[in-house]
Amino acid sequence: MIERTVQILANERVADQYFRLVLRAPEIAPLVQPGQFAHVRILRLKEALLRRPFSIFQVEGDTFSILYKQVGKGTEVLAQMAPGETLSAIAPLGKGFAVPPPGGETPLLVAGGYGMAAMYLLAKRSPQKGIVFVGGRRQVDILCADDFRELGWEVRIATEDGSLGSKGLVTQPLRAELERTTAGRRLYACGPTPMLRAVGLLAEEFRVPAELSMDEHMCCGVGVCLACVIRVKSGDGWEYQRTCTEGPVFDARQIVWEGQP
Repeated sequence: MIERTVQILANERVADQYFRLVLRAPEIAPLVQPGQFAHVRILRLKEALLRRPFSIFQVEGDTFSILYKQVGKGTEVLAQMAPGETLSAIAPLGKGFAVPPPGGETPLLVAGGYGMAAMYLLAKRSPQKGIVFVGGRRQVDILCADDFRELGWEVRIATEDGSLGSKGLVTQPLRAELERTTAGRRLYACGPTPMLRAVGLLAEEFRVPAELSMDEHMCCGVGVCLACVIRVKSGDGWEYQRTCTEGPVFDARQIVWEGQP
């Protein structure tokens, strides 16, 4: 974990309200592992005391990039920033995905919206190619599909309104694939909590190991404030763990979902 002032190299709209931000960070970029995140503060937004967490998307040389959606005051200001301006970043943070070993299980990646960002480095560094299942409400919410295809991965898309790929939730084509075969497969997922729960339940049903990047609201990002805790199994009961430090990636079998005893 390193705190540095990083320089913006590019800040471009990729679709609708989604942007790709490229940052020069020579001391941070070489340390990044798949599924880790950066905690960013917009220096010119004086009233914003809290940092914002963003999954690290790509790493190239001394740079790393993030994908973000313009949804509020902070990201509105961020979207207006130009190359040459600077941000404060603490990174890389959190426990990421375990990259499959050579000759290991075939990875199935499941992403909702810009949850795709957390999956790219995993796909790039995996010695086995697999299938990426991408879901979103509309066609404009499907991001980075071509980036994964360029890595040699098969991409299957589902949109809730049917504007791209199959119509419905991304867990529907995932279920169809698991019904076809489960041997030698491992699931990795990042996206909204309802999607993660559905993937976790599918993993349990088909007895497939799964790693889930939990999407919880974070404040400090370094394990101090305890705002991002989730329940995980411990002995005969459960305990709280922090998604910013013990996670964001957890073994699906360890998560205690809302409504479970």
